[in-house]
Amino acid sequence: MTSMVLKGGRVIDPTAGRDGPLDVLVVDDRIAGIAADLGDTVPAGAQVVDCRGKLVLPGLIDTHGHIYQGVTGRFGLNADMCGVHSGVTTVIDQGGPSCITLPGFRQYVVEPSHTRVLAYLSAYLVGGLEGHYYPDLYRPECLDVAATVKSARQNRDLVRGLKAHAEIGGFARWGVQVMRTASRIGREAELPVYIHFGQLWPKPDEGGLPVSPDSIFNQVVEMLKPGDILAHPFSRHPGGFVEENGRIHPMVPEAIARGLKIDVGHGSHFSYKTARIVLDAGVVPDTLGADMHGYNTSVPAPSGTPDSHPDEEDHMFKGKTRFSLVSAMTSMLALGLPLDHVVAMVTRNAARMAGLEGEIGTLKVGGVADVSVLNDDRGRWRLSDNEGTQVFTDRLLTPGFCLRAGRRFEADAPILPVTQEA
Repeated sequence: MTSMVLKGGRVIDPTAGRDGPLDVLVVDDRIAGIAADLGDTVPAGAQVVDCRGKLVLPGLIDTHGHIYQGVTGRFGLNADMCGVHSGVTTVIDQGGPSCITLPGFRQYVVEPSHTRVLAYLSAYLVGGLEGHYYPDLYRPECLDVAATVKSARQNRDLVRGLKAHAEIGGFARWGVQVMRTASRIGREAELPVYIHFGQLWPKPDEGGLPVSPDSIFNQVVEMLKPGDILAHPFSRHPGGFVEENGRIHPMVPEAIARGLKIDVGHGSHFSYKTARIVLDAGVVPDTLGADMHGYNTSVPAPSGTPDSHPDEEDHMFKGKTRFSLVSAMTSMLALGLPLDHVVAMVTRNAARMAGLEGEIGTLKVGGVADVSVLNDDRGRWRLSDNEGTQVFTDRLLTPGFCLRAGRRFEADAPILPVTQEA
């Protein structure tokens, strides 16, 4: 038996309603006690870890990962690099595996990873190959409702939803048919559908069907059911939450009223300007995913993969981008979101999105010992997005370490950002 006490940190657990200095006792892979004074319940010889001045949180959940390493080419990152070595205990892959490639995802990513890995299954037969670099693989004929529904139903432990795309490039090529089919898959599988709003292949000026970017959002919302997720509300690309005139899309409040959820999906097209418009309109996202992948993160490219990608070409700091789920939390704080909501975005709300509320994303006696410990520093730092917009923050969160089922992992991933002091 091994035991550890996380001593004196600020424990924030939205599910349990906790927020204050507490000790957390971990025995083997379980939480064995949570109290201001654990007293005689601490086993003799327990390791004591001083967490004073730090945040002790339920294991963080990244709702938007791309971790089908190898199979998705340059796009897929290592699960543990994005996960436990970045202070994150659970990563949900968004659209990497498909009904065809899910068995390989389970065998070669899920099973060997120390990070808990879940998936939102791609609606497309080919999944997230090379970040959708080859658009003809994503036409309407490349979806199979029956096969995808079968795969989702028979892999319920792993598949927690479906991933689809509503972007100008896709609408210009095929109209709404792909989205209608993806929505049907979600209904038949009885799973939430996660909708990517973006501006990949082809860009609007490259021809195809005439598409008004401002018409995409309302067309997509009409197809969706309560519990489905709209991603990238803070994207700088047109066709999403903010119209070309710079105002919030009038359908956004209606979407929320219909029970649709919103995931930040930070990524490389995150915009502080767009975020300000959305937040000032009273729209607050439910969850926060990092959306890191091989084209927006400084990792070596596998041999033979494309030299560039539309997502990479768009951002200013090509090949030098560094961010993580925890740095995305700092961005949310810099935008004025309160800490308790930011923590809920990556714990309770994310667990709800995975259909695992009460099982993960919370600290409870007898529950699995998934814990993230973050440094909570004060000072003044400069944050930048890929439009070049800068904001300043007096609070910086960085990952210290995490426990995944009681095992300690240091936050030493090479992709973690180095924040610039102002």
